[in-house]
Amino acid sequence: MDSYQAFAGVYDELMSDVPYDAWTERIDRDIKRFGISKTKSEYDEDSESEEAILESERNLVADIGCGTGIITRKLHDLGYDVFGIDYSPEMLSRAQESDEDRQIMYLNQDMRELDLYSTIGTAVSICDSINYLLGDEDLDDAFAGISKFLYPGGIFIFDCNTSYKYREAIGESTIAESGEDVSFIWENYYDEEENVNEYDLTLFIKREDGLYERAEETHLQRGIEASDIRRLSEMHGLEIVYMVDSDTEEDVSEETERIYAVLRKIDK
Repeated sequence: MDSYQAFAGVYDELMSDVPYDAWTERIDRDIKRFGISKTKSEYDEDSESEEAILESERNLVADIGCGTGIITRKLHDLGYDVFGIDYSPEMLSRAQESDEDRQIMYLNQDMRELDLYSTIGTAVSICDSINYLLGDEDLDDAFAGISKFLYPGGIFIFDCNTSYKYREAIGESTIAESGEDVSFIWENYYDEEENVNEYDLTLFIKREDGLYERAEETHLQRGIEASDIRRLSEMHGLEIVYMVDSDTEEDVSEETERIYAVLRKIDK
């Protein structure tokens, strides 16, 4: 089964302990510190002047790899003009179901082949979405597309798991959890030569008749290092504003499990 089919329906329940509020606060903080996008309360979105149109593009925020849209909705509720992008139709369907009356736009696109309708002021990719890019060419294509659509001075905020995390923290481990409506077994296998971690996920999802349906999915993720981020930034006209250990906000070290980075489109 392809990734995020059965998983999409129970994703939010299984990820309920993820600190989405803290992540959103950090994104908001860094947009205000380093970016060019403003919330709707900070600009006149009804003006039709040429400058206002350009400003509206600078204020656009793209949540790339948005999944079920949790971060997307939180950014919208802070006042950002945000839209979501994801490769999985099932995840986007869940995002739209949870949208309520927000009327957020969601695009079904591969991040390696972005085709946006305008330039944007901010790109966001949180919760290890770019780790699904398994080859150098995949990473190059994604960063090239993001840089292409970023307005000069715009920023790209993202996080990623490192090889250290897969090798030392979760590789060759099995995680199992039982809940009222869904239980899972999550088996990890790390291939150090390929630098790819395989997640084999077995789900037991409760049906309306009280019985449980079994589903299996496999996810592959690649470890990404600070050196990869430096190389990609140089290749695609981006500068590193800062790059830290996501958990400690200290400098990236050999034992960093997740990197958090802010890159800026160079204004030539």
